Amino acid sequence: MKYVSTRGDATPQPFCDILLEGLAPDGGLYLPETYPTVDDATLTRWRGLGYAELATEVLSLFVDDIPHDDLRRIVGETYTSERFGTPEITPLRPLGDTGILVQELSNGPTLAFKDMAMQLLGALFEYELGRRGETLNILGATSGDTGSAAEYAMRGREGIRVFMLTPKGRMSPFQQAQMFSLTDPNIHNIAVHGVFDDAQDIVKAVSNDLPFKRAHRIGTVNSINWARLVAQVVYYVAGYLRATTDNDQVVSFTVPSGNFGNVCAGHVARSMGIPIDRLVVATNENNVLAEFFATGTYRVRSGAETHETSSPSMDISKASNFERFVFDLVGRDGDRVRSLFGDALSTDGAFSVSAEEFDRIESFGFLADTSTHADRVGTIRSTWEQHGSLVDPHTADGLTVAARHRVDGVPMIVLETALPAKFADTIVEAIGTEPEIPERLAGLLDLPHRVRVMDADVAQVKDFVAATCA
Repeated sequence: MKYVSTRGDATPQPFCDILLEGLAPDGGLYLPETYPTVDDATLTRWRGLGYAELATEVLSLFVDDIPHDDLRRIVGETYTSERFGTPEITPLRPLGDTGILVQELSNGPTLAFKDMAMQLLGALFEYELGRRGETLNILGATSGDTGSAAEYAMRGREGIRVFMLTPKGRMSPFQQAQMFSLTDPNIHNIAVHGVFDDAQDIVKAVSNDLPFKRAHRIGTVNSINWARLVAQVVYYVAGYLRATTDNDQVVSFTVPSGNFGNVCAGHVARSMGIPIDRLVVATNENNVLAEFFATGTYRVRSGAETHETSSPSMDISKASNFERFVFDLVGRDGDRVRSLFGDALSTDGAFSVSAEEFDRIESFGFLADTSTHADRVGTIRSTWEQHGSLVDPHTADGLTVAARHRVDGVPMIVLETALPAKFADTIVEAIGTEPEIPERLAGLLDLPHRVRVMDADVAQVKDFVAATCA
């Protein structure tokens, strides 16, 4: 299995090289040359597997430069009931007889779905760096959950430093405390003045500076890293298998989305032949993606236009992984993708696909919809009162939209984004009481913070990274 760039660099790259590389040298994102195909016999065989076994099977289709026994060991040590709270790892929780099921993805160390991929990514990084005798300086940006998941996955690992950018004051107190309270010497938090997209732009700018990137061994854990995305493909397969009894059945997924990474993994699973009917993209008031799927126009927003909402991890107006889907939408034409994401966005801040390309969207199963703060609060309240199930505001985005697009006879799986404890203010508004905080994180909000505040300036971040690595 080899990988190529969405912007036209067709030089085949092996998995372990792109694991450490992040963005392609031409600024594109990596995708497999072709998606592997899962046939009926394979899907039937997978029905009897536990999560770690299934993950090994799925990942083996994409990873052929790690010995199989090593991959099986890494995966088996990652997906354990001790780490994720249940032997099922990602159990399904039906909401009565509504036909809607919540797939639990947030039982890991930081209470967010990002742990599902990040815990594996940390182990893969350490393994491959050890094989090569190299070090890696990870530069990332987070609107909330990616940062803590990355830091908890990388803390204390040999040969790895983490530099994580956050938008100052734009995360929940719990999210900030999870990150800023860490004292591990290989973890460095940087809060920048601005919104998430400002932080993400800095990461991309540094990644596109090839001399600096290579001199300082810069890698990334954001979902632009293919290894994270392919790890997420596994839980789509697991969700499908658990919601069905035979391979003639189909399911749909609703996915709360800001950066498009999570739902892009669903696109990959569907492209492999997993029987997925619809991939429903749920956005909050920052509805760039919903606008595209309705009109064919992708228009990024400025920081001033990016709303601060009660589902802050989705307060994103430049969806980094969207480029991967558009690459497939335009027939894997790298020149076309480069003209859209490299030229049109930088010049006009927007692009529109052709009428023919827009018509192809239906064949990929995508549709999108938006929720408001009032929707989320109402959904949290009704889900608690009617089903005794407490959800966070991002998952409430998904449930709100899922209810509008559910089809009788087709299970609708909503991907859980985080546990309610991370967003206490909205939970109190919805049900009048504080959400329960897991015992292992009691007292987190009282710990001192360790964070450096900077302007949203590429040069300042580079200087800090260089000085720290000297």
